[in-house]
Amino acid sequence: MASQQDPVRVVTPDDRRPGPRTPGMDRQEAFATGGTWSGFVRTEAGMVSGWHHHGDWESVIYVLTGALRMEFGPDGANTVEAGPGDFIHVPKGAVHRESNPSAEPADIIVVRAGAGGESTFNVDGPERS
Repeated sequence: MASQQDPVRVVTPDDRRPGPRTPGMDRQEAFATGGTWSGFVRTEAGMVSGWHHHGDWESVIYVLTGALRMEFGPDGANTVEAGPGDFIHVPKGAVHRESNPSAEPADIIVVRAGAGGESTFNVDGPERS
């Protein structure tokens, strides 16, 4: 049950704030609490993001439109692809980059759970094998 200190809230598209910056991605924050972060992310067709990780936060991504390709692992050699209706889980500290191989913008919803603090760290790339 919600209390006066923690009312139920709605965030409309116009209410979203700019989220953490990674080249190639437009992150929009909906909610950020001590242990969660959630938001909307748009990537344009053909986009490849910068390498990054989310520190002590794990992420769950839901693909609304377009396509999402994620590279990770030693030298970025591992790849997964997802489309509308698919979920992706990204463990804590996993260095990765995202791309949109489709001909349309990709819209995704991201929910992160962690211990608080910064949730996005841009890096040069994954470790070499």
